[in-house]
Amino acid sequence: MSNSKRKKKKDNKLHVLLVLTCFVLIIALIGTVFKDYRTIVKNRRETNNLETKYQELLEEETSLNSEVVKLQDPVFVARYAREKYLYSKNGETILRIVDPEKSNSKTKEGNAEN
Repeated sequence: MSNSKRKKKKDNKLHVLLVLTCFVLIIALIGTVFKDYRTIVKNRRETNNLETKYQELLEEETSLNSEVVKLQDPVFVARYAREKYLYSKNGETILRIVDPEKSNSKTKEGNAEN
């Protein structure tokens, strides 16, 4: 009888050890899965942000390419230089006409800041 009791105790110990080992492995597996899930979510957010930025950069590239094409036209360059930098040909006088509404709104903004 003592042999059978010892064997039962030994079997119980092995059974408990097996259950504890399985429990520890399950906890480790759950922790790993959770960590991987967080990484996946983080990567998806970053991918979405990068895709948005990529689309913005594509739009900017299109705009810049359009501007390059315009700047290759001598008529456009001459008009742009006249408007932007007040460039004039010899003997020309430049008169700048200011829109009163824009002038008043800038004056009001300037007064509001002071």
